[in-house]
Amino acid sequence: MAKEQIQVLNALDVAKTQWYHFTAIVIAGMGFFTDAYDLFCISLVTKLLGRIYYHVDGASKPGTLPPNVAAAVNGVAFCGTLSGQLFFGWLGDKMGRKRVYGMTLMMMVICSVGSGLSFGHSAKSVMATLCFFRFWLGFGIGGDYPLSATIMSEYSNKKTRGAFIAAVFAMQGFGILAGGIFAIIVSAAFNSRYTAPAYEVDPAGSTVVQADYIWRIIVMVGALPAALTYYWRMKMPETARYTALVAKNMKQAAADMSKVLQVEIQAEPQSEDPAKPKPYGLFSKEFLTRHGLHLLGTSSTWFLLDIAFYSQNLFQKDIFSAIGWIPPAKTMNAIEEVYKIARAQTLIALCSTVPGYWFTVAFIDRIGRFAIQLMGFFFMTVFMFALAIPYDHWTHKDNRIGFVVMYSLTFFFANFGPNATTFVVPAEIFPARFRSTCHGISSASGKLGAIVGSFGFLYLAQNKDKSKADAGYPAGIGVKNSLIVLGVVNVLGFFCTFLVPEAKGRSLEEMSGENEEDVGTGEESEQSHSHNSNNKTVPYV
Repeated sequence: MAKEQIQVLNALDVAKTQWYHFTAIVIAGMGFFTDAYDLFCISLVTKLLGRIYYHVDGASKPGTLPPNVAAAVNGVAFCGTLSGQLFFGWLGDKMGRKRVYGMTLMMMVICSVGSGLSFGHSAKSVMATLCFFRFWLGFGIGGDYPLSATIMSEYSNKKTRGAFIAAVFAMQGFGILAGGIFAIIVSAAFNSRYTAPAYEVDPAGSTVVQADYIWRIIVMVGALPAALTYYWRMKMPETARYTALVAKNMKQAAADMSKVLQVEIQAEPQSEDPAKPKPYGLFSKEFLTRHGLHLLGTSSTWFLLDIAFYSQNLFQKDIFSAIGWIPPAKTMNAIEEVYKIARAQTLIALCSTVPGYWFTVAFIDRIGRFAIQLMGFFFMTVFMFALAIPYDHWTHKDNRIGFVVMYSLTFFFANFGPNATTFVVPAEIFPARFRSTCHGISSASGKLGAIVGSFGFLYLAQNKDKSKADAGYPAGIGVKNSLIVLGVVNVLGFFCTFLVPEAKGRSLEEMSGENEEDVGTGEESEQSHSHNSNNKTVPYV
């Protein structure tokens, strides 16, 4: 490996934690904050959309979104995200992280505003416009996954890299929390200004005309945090690892990092070695032998985790209703229902989602990614089965609190576990020229799991008795059996974790085998330690 290349990258590896690390976390993290807000805020307002646009005169229950519309509104953003992860992941390796990073943010801002302005005379046209903008919103969000993780891993030092990448991801927790709190504030304000009777008292009067503004305000506010960080994103220099290892511009990498790290890094003129073998490509046999199993490991664990994670999120509302946190819909007016759903989701986020993320940040560089992921999958399995097997016991009024505690613990161990680690690991174990693409592939398989989890379980969790199933849905296997299936999914996730290597405390080049590759001999991949760039240090202020 060229000496000056080692010097630039080693300077990053051994750098003390400083101010620029935190600005990078905030800049990348605000994107994630917005992602979570935008993806999860829709679940707060789906019941309201049903009441406004699908009201049936004379019906005993308030209007709900028909199954195909509910699936489209919830799922179209996931489809967009999946496409965005693959496309922008690939583009981030082709054009550079920084150039693509601004594009994804602009898309998120424009489409958040667009989805709030969904227009049309009929319910169908409003939903179609909303779905259109949510697809492209998802596309922008998808780009944020591989780029945020890659940028953060390439900026970090090796001692605290896991915590920094996990901290970016942990902003998702705050995004979910902000969505819930904002929905509580908006619905409470509207409810005090426009009082309305409950649905059973006056079906038509229970949904005031102004309720239509509520969901629009909630989805549009997602544009604000993204717009605020746009300027800072554009000022970030390209990561040194991309500039040095992919664009092969040592001088620029050294100059950028001297500025960021505030130390003098000398770049020596780069000499091209004509005898050096051409680096292998993504679809080569060499990639398959070196990283094939790693990619399978990161993709399968993320896929399996998201099946469990997103199915929980989606039957969260139903679980709250079943245990009585949210009273029957007909006993409330439309705005009250938004308030109660938002309150329940905010409590879950506050008690289990947010703490779980930060536990990962605190421990990931101490006990390692592998241990946290195994532990998370193990406890998720335990709690899923503990909820499923005595399910009838949990439905009694006296046992409600126990049910919520177990449910919260499942979430806590998803976030202090595979939900965070599956995001961190793909950004660490692949070579720089594929890093963003491989992270995109892994996160896209995660989103595929989210689609299976959300839609599969929308139908599966329905009551076995067709007459008790939600309007328009066929009979399912019931919540109890659905939870058992999810327990099995977590067991599979536990075993797939063994395909993924541990990256704690090791440099990115050592993990990806780029050290030996640059020396020019393939056989030395076993001895990556001997090529570790630690042995050269840089004067550090």
